Amino acid sequence: MTAPKKLYIKTYGCQMNVYDSERMAEALGGQGYVPTDRADDADMILLNTCHIREKAAEKVYSELGRYKSLKADKPDLKIGVAGCVAQAEGEEIMRRQPLVDLVVGPQSYHRLPALEAKTRAGEKALDTDFPEDDKFEALKRRPKAARGPTAFLTVQEGCDKFCAFCVVPYTRGAEVSRPADRILTEARDLVERGVREITLLGQNVNAYHGAGAGGDWSLARLIWALNDIDGLERIRFTTSHPNDMTDDLYEVHGTCPKLMPYLHLPVQSGSDRILKRMNRSHTAESYLRCIERLRAARPDILLSGDFIVGFPEETEADFQATLDLIEAVGYGYAYTFKYSTRPGTPAAERVQVPEDVKDDRLQRLQALITRQQRAAQDAMVGQEVGVLFEKPGRLVGQMVGKSDHLHAVHVTAKGVSPGDLRQVKIVESGANSLAGVLV
Repeated sequence: MTAPKKLYIKTYGCQMNVYDSERMAEALGGQGYVPTDRADDADMILLNTCHIREKAAEKVYSELGRYKSLKADKPDLKIGVAGCVAQAEGEEIMRRQPLVDLVVGPQSYHRLPALEAKTRAGEKALDTDFPEDDKFEALKRRPKAARGPTAFLTVQEGCDKFCAFCVVPYTRGAEVSRPADRILTEARDLVERGVREITLLGQNVNAYHGAGAGGDWSLARLIWALNDIDGLERIRFTTSHPNDMTDDLYEVHGTCPKLMPYLHLPVQSGSDRILKRMNRSHTAESYLRCIERLRAARPDILLSGDFIVGFPEETEADFQATLDLIEAVGYGYAYTFKYSTRPGTPAAERVQVPEDVKDDRLQRLQALITRQQRAAQDAMVGQEVGVLFEKPGRLVGQMVGKSDHLHAVHVTAKGVSPGDLRQVKIVESGANSLAGVLV
């Protein structure tokens, strides 16, 4: 019997890349590959890259450099680069790193089996097209193997917003929403395999408008359909744009029992001048009205956001407007970044803010966010929350899971297993997690 080939995937970036890596592994499973968590044990290494962070491409080249000795010792080892860096710089990757056998963009990974076969025939394989065929339809149905209690499920890809700092429209393409029936089929398959919580993914997920019975479905209608799946206990979605918060989406937050009281709603800046320069198409005031409507629908909702400091031409007054907005909202979490240029984006050609100014502003913003995060966690002490347990903790007898509000919660108790959804009373707030006892 032929021994299975081993596949090592290293995933960078967002939850959508995590989902894509799972599907790529499944696609190559049909070619005889099984996963391994060791690069030195692999017959194929696949880097699934992200282009959001600074110097993303250079990090990929650095990682590839670490594999030169592996390739020398194992000439049949195949090395591939996937994802957004692959889409943006496919031919350059091949030129700079001859050890790379395969480059595939995020819209073409359903073609991986054919590309892999090409490499086994001794050829280089490059596919960074935006194909007409639906990659999700082309992928095989997910295997029936058991899996953990949580899962990501991509429902929408690409973006039509063209924010001045973002490469997504160029690497992921235009907005495309998957048909509702295919999403629901995949969701039911996940639940049959043990999944109890699904997070719906999209670059702009609340712009979802997939074809379904009776015409196009909104994200809210999709959530209600998922709510009817027996065995699915929790629903989340990310990432959203303030301009696509519709009336039915506000309503579903207040009325759908399985939709969790947490929302990631990026604003990026509190300055209307900078928001206009970012091409965000909303104002600080319109964003705050979104928050008001969300809290009116679901008073206990916990909010997170994204913030960029040091965007080209940002003044101290612009930055102060961001701090003022953060104070007005009160976030439970936030992701904060110094602006870094992305080749080909409009903002890359503008006058840049000095690095020392960016550093100072980032530190001040993070201090405010940290204070708000701690306040949100401390406010949970004494409350009872639902916790979906996912894995054992670091201590003997400890189990760790996520609360309704996405806080990490740990308890020490007997008879708790991954996949259990239990009520927990929070008794202590730590730096990045909560401690609780079973109710």
